Amino acid sequence: MKLFHYHFWTDRVEETETFYRRLGFRVEGRYAMERGTVTPYHPPLEWDDFRENALIFRIIEVRKGNINITFGAGKKPIFDHIGYLVSDEELKQLCNRADVMGWKTEVGARRTFIYTPYRFKIELQTRKDAVDEGDAYLARLVMESPDESFERELERLFHRGKVEISFVSGAQLHLREVFMNGLEGSSKDPNKVIVTGLNDEKRH
Repeated sequence: MKLFHYHFWTDRVEETETFYRRLGFRVEGRYAMERGTVTPYHPPLEWDDFRENALIFRIIEVRKGNINITFGAGKKPIFDHIGYLVSDEELKQLCNRADVMGWKTEVGARRTFIYTPYRFKIELQTRKDAVDEGDAYLARLVMESPDESFERELERLFHRGKVEISFVSGAQLHLREVFMNGLEGSSKDPNKVIVTGLNDEKRH
């Protein structure tokens, strides 16, 4: 089981893509809603090629090694979910535990979601091609939450202490900081997520 992914809705789609590209991420794909259908605008297309079209991007996916980040157009930055790469057996076990806990699961052909009661989803991904090769990986993250029970419930779901997830008190659920191997320094993305290189951990 490996933490590999997080997703945001944002009103700063282009700025978010630019931020992560500057950190060495590559754009895997861009999907826009256009006349009721999903239209791809993948690289080698750049924003200058379509910016004037005022497209609404449903999903933009960027990757760096074993890190996969997606974001889509929204009215404001809203953190949506994190994702784990899991084996078929781990997927079955996690869905069974979620069912016992009364949490809804949505099993799909490409990915499975567990819906927590905290306005937050957990993606379970079995496809190895969801990430690239390379040394970069998502080491851990810090989440703000107004409910202290969330951390205990996640430990119950995963049947272990989540050393890669820590919580701090906050007014609403929000991804506060991510630590990535394969990066240096620390900076804040357009959605107020602090992105810190693994060897440059700092408390903010």
